[in-house]
Amino acid sequence: MKVNKKVIGKLTKCYSICPLVYRGRGHILVAAEKQDPCYLFDLEGNREETVWEEPGGVMSMVQIPGSDGVFLATHKFYSPNDSKEAKIVIVSPGQNGRWEVRTLADIPHVHRFDIVKRNGVNYLIACALKTGHEYKDDWSSPGKVYAAVLPDNLSGFDEDHQLEFTVVKDNMLKNHGYYKIVEDGIEKCIISCDSGVYLFVPPSDPNGNWEIKKLVDEAASDAVLVDLDGDGEKELVLISPFHGSNLYFYKKVNGKYQKVYTYDSAEFAHAIYGGDFLGRPAVIIGHRKGEKNLLLFTYDETCGQYKTEVIDRDCGPANVYKYECDGKDVLISTNREIDEIAMYIFEK
Repeated sequence: MKVNKKVIGKLTKCYSICPLVYRGRGHILVAAEKQDPCYLFDLEGNREETVWEEPGGVMSMVQIPGSDGVFLATHKFYSPNDSKEAKIVIVSPGQNGRWEVRTLADIPHVHRFDIVKRNGVNYLIACALKTGHEYKDDWSSPGKVYAAVLPDNLSGFDEDHQLEFTVVKDNMLKNHGYYKIVEDGIEKCIISCDSGVYLFVPPSDPNGNWEIKKLVDEAASDAVLVDLDGDGEKELVLISPFHGSNLYFYKKVNGKYQKVYTYDSAEFAHAIYGGDFLGRPAVIIGHRKGEKNLLLFTYDETCGQYKTEVIDRDCGPANVYKYECDGKDVLISTNREIDEIAMYIFEK
């Protein structure tokens, strides 16, 4: 594996990453966990604009489908102990390089969210890490998953006119993990918390109910489904427990997931990617304590075992995003523990 690393920016506690189509070209957004800026980069890693200077607290960002640079973002989620004022905002390109930010919905402790489409309808799904907080490390109020139909026209929403959500599932302690997958042409959500890993499927029409299926009981911080060994059945790869050190690989045997592989040296595992990488299925994990490595997991068919490679060391990734540019695989990593926005370019 040949990789060229390029540091494209420095940003205190850099955290969230999002692809953005803007002015007809692909871009990458990178925002901070604390009260710091959000930057816009082109796909070659050149910084083009500052979207905002503050307030930060950005856990997730997602482009409005079909828009020219309009996206949603979380604001004011600074940590599990400081997220009471968290909200989802609408961010739109404005005049003279200024970006407009308006409130879509106040959702205390909202951590992850996404837009998933089914049968032409966009659904906004939002995951709150918890629903209340009175003292440091207070987990007495479990999180919830909320959902709403996302209107095509968002111009009428602001602080005084907010989008209404319904509760899809409650009692989700340490509701941290989210990953979108596509199965049978349907966008689905993998949501992870202390009680296990769940698959959420949006309704077939706006009046229907979300389908929720529990995959495993293992406490998990994040999870993804990828067919690593190429047998036609996706492995469930998860981080356990909340911000844990263990990576568990599950295979479905007789209709139930069973643990088949463990990697236990990824202290404070956090960043996760699952999908095609250098022409083969792979999982990428970054951990924020200990050796703070960026790790690549694949399956070696020759020996019939999972294989681990180190992409980078002592970098402490919070999140990663993979795309292709000029025929090469590119990975953007917010190396939070060293305040570094890094671009890794891989030779196929």
